[in-house]
Amino acid sequence: MFLLIAGLGGGAADGGHAAPAPAAAGSASARLAKLADEFWEGQLRSGPVGATSLGDRRYDDRLDDNTPAGWARDRARLDGVLAQARAIPVAELNSADRLTLTALFVEIESSIAQIDCQMDDWNVDPLSGPHVSFFNIESYQPIRSYAEAQAMVKRWRAMGPYLDQCVENWKRGLAAGKVAPADAVRKSISEVDEELAEPDTGWALLNPLKVEHADWTDAQRAEFRTQLTGAVHDVVRPALARYGAFLKTKIQPAARAQDKPGISNVAGGLECYRKLIKVHTSLDMAPDEIHAIGLREVAKINAEMEDLGQKVFGTRDRAEILKRLRTDKSLYFSTPEQVQAKAESALASAKAAIPKWFGILPKADCVVTPMLAHEAKNSTIAYYRQPATDGSRPGRYYINTYAPGTRPRYEAEALAFHESIPGHHLQIAIAQELPSIPEFRKHAGVTAYVEGWGLYTERLADEMGLYSSDLDRIGILSFDGWRACRLVVDTGMHAKGWSRQQAIDYMLANTALAQNNIENEVDRYIVWPGQALAYKLGQLEILRLREEAKKKLGSKFDIKAFHDVVLRNGAVSLASLKEEVEAYIARGGAL
Repeated sequence: MFLLIAGLGGGAADGGHAAPAPAAAGSASARLAKLADEFWEGQLRSGPVGATSLGDRRYDDRLDDNTPAGWARDRARLDGVLAQARAIPVAELNSADRLTLTALFVEIESSIAQIDCQMDDWNVDPLSGPHVSFFNIESYQPIRSYAEAQAMVKRWRAMGPYLDQCVENWKRGLAAGKVAPADAVRKSISEVDEELAEPDTGWALLNPLKVEHADWTDAQRAEFRTQLTGAVHDVVRPALARYGAFLKTKIQPAARAQDKPGISNVAGGLECYRKLIKVHTSLDMAPDEIHAIGLREVAKINAEMEDLGQKVFGTRDRAEILKRLRTDKSLYFSTPEQVQAKAESALASAKAAIPKWFGILPKADCVVTPMLAHEAKNSTIAYYRQPATDGSRPGRYYINTYAPGTRPRYEAEALAFHESIPGHHLQIAIAQELPSIPEFRKHAGVTAYVEGWGLYTERLADEMGLYSSDLDRIGILSFDGWRACRLVVDTGMHAKGWSRQQAIDYMLANTALAQNNIENEVDRYIVWPGQALAYKLGQLEILRLREEAKKKLGSKFDIKAFHDVVLRNGAVSLASLKEEVEAYIARGGAL
């Protein structure tokens, strides 16, 4: 794949740092390149499902190793890469290689921190636990040959031992007094019960049988059908039943109450939370500091909401504004088809507008895709999945069309711009297609950069003229307030002793989100500690850097050039992004 380049001026041909000359064997640059490749190969081997989702089909026959021995092997591998990275002489590297080395340190240290937190011993995840994520794999593991069909059978059969290992991990957590919060357990049990109530033929795991393979023999088609149905009926279903039964009989009775949802209620949890803050934000920040930033941002956005509420509803009373936004049924969708149509129209308008605002554009397309029924009920309102690197699958903007009467029309455009274009698709697809950076930088990176960019583009889309009305602009403030609230409630629950209900009440008072969405969001923050902090902190840094560039460059400031500087190196840490923008300013705005 390659990039469609426009208006890059004197920049490098790939829109990033100029491609370095071939490194001499044994040089610091050559050692780094080799190490970066080895690190990424190790990441793909240890995360085979993630490899498949990227379009790397070498490991389609296996799942991640969720045993203590597997984690220990991965920890040892990462320690070895870290030691080699520390031995590389930084002074001998050019600026592009120094950026790669910094990114490598960030990725390794983040991976180690997550292993060390040992959350698999107690965490129960109704959003992306294996009882949900396994049912999604078939959507990005298409069968193109009989060999790939055989790999799928092996992966499906591996799901049984994986689910049984989850139970073993929970047993270890229980013995140590570590257990998940009650609502996460309750939702997961409900999901498992609903899945087990479906016949095998209703499971997404058997969707591959619906695809015709004209080049196969009759014997191959019959064998694949027998093997895949056998894997589901004889291996996955019984293991899922055992998994659900353990949740009901052992985990649920011991689960933490609603007033103790945070990770600080688990032994060693507060230390883990501090690690996860850095994992997701790349920043060394204390929970209290982040909490204070959140309170200030919420107050600022509330004032903006009062101003816009006067224009749209004729009142500055924020409680009245929120009441109307939540109770006026004309402001909500009626059918799943309406939700999808709005998403598609917003995406189409954004595609048409981006050439005026970005020099680097992705080759990969982005399409709207409704979530599957097994995940929609307890999932977030939308998410994005990256394209396959081989061009076989576009980027997908997944929308939640479940209960359309709870989906606000006024938030639909902001949501689309965040998840698709100019948000996640633009940033992630561009990163995947960059030709002159190591593979790990194309596909991995800091959450605060990725999600900060997504949130930044919600307001950028207004500058681009993409919002249909002032009512749709209320969606900007609702979503921005929602991300600011995350700083408050995530730190509140995980570090300051807040209850689940406190978090829900705070978001009800300070966002226009529907209550069902708020409850799902709060439960997401509970099971993914620290991840929710990334959005607002990343957005604030991008906005700060943009203002600094405008102020110092004056008439030389060009928004397309600024966006290209931000996007042309992959999802770097916020400190690295700052260095890149400051270097761009020092060059007088030259790329």
